[in-house]
Amino acid sequence: MAIIRTKRLTDGSYVEILPDGTTRPSVDHTDWARVAAMTDEEIMAAALSDPDAQPLTDDQLRRMKRTPRARIIRRALNLTQEEFASRYHIPVGTLRDWEQGRVEPDQPARAYLRAIAGDPDGVKRALEAGPAPA
Repeated sequence: MAIIRTKRLTDGSYVEILPDGTTRPSVDHTDWARVAAMTDEEIMAAALSDPDAQPLTDDQLRRMKRTPRARIIRRALNLTQEEFASRYHIPVGTLRDWEQGRVEPDQPARAYLRAIAGDPDGVKRALEAGPAPA
């Protein structure tokens, strides 16, 4: 089985990442006109008929951990964990714990992450203007 790595571009399109690191547009083989013509019941029946793509049960959904927001923000900024931690003065171990779901950010940390998500350059400028952390 071949693994195909893909990346979503800022315009919403997807590209395949080739072994040499170059990319090519991802080809969509979905017959969207056929999908659009299906009723919700037909879509559910098609999903249930595929043993590899079963919908999650309510119990499975309740037990799943949400993807930590820190990872989403960091990836949107195209930063490594080390770069994000350094830029926003967050210990890299703390960031890893948040991203891996071992620890949930507390309320002040969630507020800080919201500020970074809302204005990453503004937060960076504010940190650069202020005194360095002890």
